[in-house]
Amino acid sequence: MKVNAQSVNFVADGKLIDFVQSRMDKLETFYDKVISADVYLKVENTSEKENKIVEIKVHIPRDQFIVKKQCKSFEEAVDSACNSLERQLVKKKEKMRAHA
Repeated sequence: MKVNAQSVNFVADGKLIDFVQSRMDKLETFYDKVISADVYLKVENTSEKENKIVEIKVHIPRDQFIVKKQCKSFEEAVDSACNSLERQLVKKKEKMRAHA
């Protein structure tokens, strides 16, 4: 799957980008028709500890899913967002099976 990762207001290191890529690749086990994904990593300028925002757009044929999570670390936010996307993709797959 093609993953476009963009970091806003900071420079993401290679380890974080690799983590995002590997976590996104796991989504293909739930739904094999994923075209691409756009991942936006943002740091919010607040005094709160939970200032890391991850927004993921997953493109599938004739549809797309958007998930936005805010956590203490990017890894935690990416994990949480991917878990949410997994549930959505499984639902989509089950709906398609029901109609087929």
